[in-house]
Amino acid sequence: MTITAPPVPTSPLSPTAAPDGPSPEQRYRVDAVVLELVEDVHRRLLQEVDLAALSALDGDAARRAVEEVARRLAGQEAPQLPGPEREDVVLRVVDEVLGLGPIERLIHDETVSEVMVNDFDEVYYERDGVIYEYPIGFRDRDHVMRIIDRITSDVGRRVDESSPMVDARLADGSRVNAAIPPVVPRGPVLTIRKFRQDKHTLVQLIENGTLPLGVAEFVGLCVQHRLNVIVSGGTGSGKTTFLNALSEHIPAGERIVTIEDPTELKLQQRHVIAMEARPANVEGKNPVTQRDLFRNTLRMRPDRIIVGEVRGSEAFEMMQAMNTGHDGSLTTVHANSPRDALSRIENMVLMAGYDLPVRAIREQVASAVDLIIHVARMSDGSRRITHVTEITGMESEVVTTQDLFVFRHEGLGPNGEIRGTLGPTGLMPSFADRLRVRGEDVTRFVQGVSGQVEGATWTR
Repeated sequence: MTITAPPVPTSPLSPTAAPDGPSPEQRYRVDAVVLELVEDVHRRLLQEVDLAALSALDGDAARRAVEEVARRLAGQEAPQLPGPEREDVVLRVVDEVLGLGPIERLIHDETVSEVMVNDFDEVYYERDGVIYEYPIGFRDRDHVMRIIDRITSDVGRRVDESSPMVDARLADGSRVNAAIPPVVPRGPVLTIRKFRQDKHTLVQLIENGTLPLGVAEFVGLCVQHRLNVIVSGGTGSGKTTFLNALSEHIPAGERIVTIEDPTELKLQQRHVIAMEARPANVEGKNPVTQRDLFRNTLRMRPDRIIVGEVRGSEAFEMMQAMNTGHDGSLTTVHANSPRDALSRIENMVLMAGYDLPVRAIREQVASAVDLIIHVARMSDGSRRITHVTEITGMESEVVTTQDLFVFRHEGLGPNGEIRGTLGPTGLMPSFADRLRVRGEDVTRFVQGVSGQVEGATWTR
């Protein structure tokens, strides 16, 4: 008996209709008999194959070896099984031995951006900003734990009752978070944020509607001419993607040092030194924090310092660096608005442990940061720039700002898509004179601009 996978939903968690393009579900068949056969073949294969010898082979050779044995064993276990179903069993067994089991197909699907295992029988994935349920699950919670152990052991990490939460990274750079009981009483939870292999450019973001041409050229000039820029936004809003795109406007001759935890940035330049924080070892000793890396970075003669995400006391060092000659720095911060981003940075500076008055911290922030670009994930799954906000200084105890560009909602389209425009407010940035002496007049941007994208660049 073979039961084909249910249709793929087009709306969040909806059981009807299908999105454009091939779906992960269409690559597997849902069949209890097949699932049992996969387990039997997998068990026999482990008895016949020397996994240590297998690990010495390259990826393609290992896969061919496992496929050959799995195909023979499947034929012995179920000789009556039709060819397509037998190949399905072989694929699943290979994924069990060499990959991440039932979610391996999702990992290799380029249209999927996130994989979420809530329980052994509850698997979800995200495509184009929308979450769908995946009909293929794990056999049981021990099965999920085996996959988590495989991921963590490959990177020298562990997860157990004494350390029930772990962050790790797959070989392709995808970010993994796992949590196990007792912090998640029901069973192990696994979340994988997939790493994009392609490099997003601002032109691509223009084409997919993230921001219009004029705003893209404006923020590109700000990066090129060394303004300190913070990209703010919520989880999954596209902050890192946008930061990667902004980096293409850093001149090629500059030395860039990046600080991340974990590594996600994929910058456009060659002269890049990537540094990654390290957690404590299995004995709970010798962690290397982003703050440690930042202090070391200042001794590496950087032209630009890029922090993938400021999330703690390293914010103090970052503000200090921005105020002492390391202009042109870029970073991201979790926040719900540009104003909230300032509050978050202020709180993180307080975490550094220095006994500084709040006014002194705010003066540091107002002097260090030039621009906040806020990106949001809309209800239709799209990512849009909603604010480009300038930090203008201090008034009494308050950091003052002005919005240069704001997204104006214009309603919903026939399919529920968000309609709106990111347009100028008409206010002139206070740093306009700084750019003017370098030959750049930003008047045309803040008063509205039209242009035409050509290839990988744009014309003015």
